[in-house]
Amino acid sequence: MSTTTQLVRPIDRYFASYSADHRNTLNQRIHVVAVPAILWSVVALLWCLPPLITWFQYGVWAGVAMFTAWCFYNRLSRRLGLGMLAFFFVSGCTCRLLEAEIGLSNLAWLGLGVFVVAWIAQFIGHKYEGRKPSFLTDLTYLLIGPAWVMAKFYRRMDWRY
Repeated sequence: MSTTTQLVRPIDRYFASYSADHRNTLNQRIHVVAVPAILWSVVALLWCLPPLITWFQYGVWAGVAMFTAWCFYNRLSRRLGLGMLAFFFVSGCTCRLLEAEIGLSNLAWLGLGVFVVAWIAQFIGHKYEGRKPSFLTDLTYLLIGPAWVMAKFYRRMDWRY
């Protein structure tokens, strides 16, 4: 073994594996839209769950889930963690605004609709790809997908992750 061997970060291993299942250009483009849509829809659906303790407000479950996911992202990469924090902040603000404008029930229906349509798009993309979705081999890839999309955004902006 060489003394100049570089350590590969876990995030780079995840991305290499995820990228291997997402080589088709159409599938990648679908993922760039559908993955953030799915993530937002999960936040919206969690937003609508009633709190267990009466002095908590709606959105507490979304907040807990976003914080937990952010901890995962931040541990893999601080820069990606910051990007995901921004995404979660915007998602939470959007849910709160929509709750005020259209109500919780309609927010739940909107979240469900976005969730279903985005997943259909994902599976269409994988049909073109000819490969099964990564999360079918390891559920961790349900969290890696959003980070992979964020990393694509970072590379496009010529930022390091």
